[in-house]
Amino acid sequence: MKFKAEIDVMPLDALLDPQGKAVTQAMGNLGLNEISNVRIGKHIRLFIEADSKATAEKKADEACKKLLANQIMEGYSFTVVEA
Repeated sequence: MKFKAEIDVMPLDALLDPQGKAVTQAMGNLGLNEISNVRIGKHIRLFIEADSKATAEKKADEACKKLLANQIMEGYSFTVVEA
């Protein structure tokens, strides 16, 4: 079976996010003062061949831990659905 994983990787809340800070300031410059505390991360979509959803979730988690997220500076979350 083929599964699709949608993964979001974001900087940890305790760490400075220079891109997010720059975008937050730009929002103010554009008259969008209601927007604050922007955080910039990345979204990754990948496909996994697996026998079950549980196996696909394990593979997605492994990919995040080994390559896609730096767990010292970033957190991640993902969903897996049948493709």
